[in-house]
Amino acid sequence: MEADPDVNVVGGTLLPCSTAPVTGFFRNGCCSTGPDDLGSHTVCVVMTEEFLRFSQLAGNDLSTPRLEWGFAGLQPGDRWCVCAERWLEAHRAGHAGPVVLGATHERALDIVPIEALTAHAFVDDAPVEL
Repeated sequence: MEADPDVNVVGGTLLPCSTAPVTGFFRNGCCSTGPDDLGSHTVCVVMTEEFLRFSQLAGNDLSTPRLEWGFAGLQPGDRWCVCAERWLEAHRAGHAGPVVLGATHERALDIVPIEALTAHAFVDDAPVEL
């Protein structure tokens, strides 16, 4: 599979999102993307109870283990590359999870306005004001 250049939403090199659990469309720990990633798994989100609950109610259960897929389920505090459209949906509903900007791929900007991402920006698990 082909990959796009690994550039984040603030113009730097894309940082890892999570290797425990291993995330990303390519399962490389980064929110890397390419033409085959139809869901645009490009937003690195720190999971919260609220975001996990919203995602489950919206039809994407990220907390239930799926051992047949090698997926242990996510817990609050875990980081995961989520679909940009799903994150934007959560944002509009008031349930967006915190975003690690340096680990969020620039292709997320095709779907999500930078202002929405920066409004929920987290760095080193601490909120930052931009």
